[in-house]
Amino acid sequence: MAGYHVRSRVEAQMNCLKLFGERIMSRNPDRQTAKIQILIGIMKAFSALGTAEIEAIA
Repeated sequence: MAGYHVRSRVEAQMNCLKLFGERIMSRNPDRQTAKIQILIGIMKAFSALGTAEIEAIA
């Protein structure tokens, strides 16, 4: 089951993408890819804002 974790992460990412409520309206595959990449970039920026920075204390 080595691939299950990767599949689970992909499914979670697609679920987040669906939460934006937008559909991929373009029929051109290149435009579909571009739109998905833009949405994923936005989601990564949002998750980076909510990620805590951990510093080691010596």
